[in-house]
Amino acid sequence: MVIAIVVVLLLAWLVGAQIVFKFRTPDAEAEKSFAQKKIPFSIQNHVVNGRNIHFAVSGIDSLPTLLFIHGSPGSWNAFEAFMQDEDLLKKYRMISIDRPGFGYSDFGKSENLATESAMISPVINHLQNGRPIYLVGHSLGGPLLIKLFADHPDYFKSLVILAGSVDPSLEEKETWRKPLMYFPLEYFVPGAMRPSNKELWWLKTDLVDLKPDFAKITCPVYIVHGEQDNMVPVANADYSRKMLVNSPRVIMVMLPGANHFIPWTRFEEIKKLLLGM
Repeated sequence: MVIAIVVVLLLAWLVGAQIVFKFRTPDAEAEKSFAQKKIPFSIQNHVVNGRNIHFAVSGIDSLPTLLFIHGSPGSWNAFEAFMQDEDLLKKYRMISIDRPGFGYSDFGKSENLATESAMISPVINHLQNGRPIYLVGHSLGGPLLIKLFADHPDYFKSLVILAGSVDPSLEEKETWRKPLMYFPLEYFVPGAMRPSNKELWWLKTDLVDLKPDFAKITCPVYIVHGEQDNMVPVANADYSRKMLVNSPRVIMVMLPGANHFIPWTRFEEIKKLLLGM
């Protein structure tokens, strides 16, 4: 009887894990939200080497661009509030990308940093409008900003790293992640946690490989971090500042009392920074 109950519970979890925690907004729902606010908005897809990159665009196409990169897990709508802000819309066209494996960019098929950059870079090239592009990345999106700029330094005007996880020495070993990457255990990891688990395991090596790329950053960099961040230690911000040896200007913004979720909990401070760039 006990064994039967355990089996039923495991099967229920296995089925439920394929449905829940996808952290994404259906396109029709997003389009309705922006339409109600009368904000120019579109959902677009771009195919790169047979892989789909899904992204959202708000604002006037002729303006400079704020390009948002979400963390892990997540999707483009992590920055929806920014993309609907009337002050930011006066100054920027805003684009937010579903990173590979998240949202509607081939959900479940995550990649390492180098491959992500190779997949996203052609999309950014396609979206260029002759005006400056400012990259904004949260959490795991932070190191991806470094990789994107290192691969295409002519694309970007400046970088904004929000609670970026960049220092390999601060990564926990988390050996439990590796078994969950493979069949059959991977199917017990729910929703977007599955591709997140894989890329967080790869990140431990990716950040070591990323070290030389910091010296390739030749634009201003804004580093914003919560002083009470218990997910990505604040020492990551100090590491970034130390490694950015060729950046003409590194601006550190430490947010007292703030945790890891600063794009949502400290929206106004980040908005002010973006408007002032």
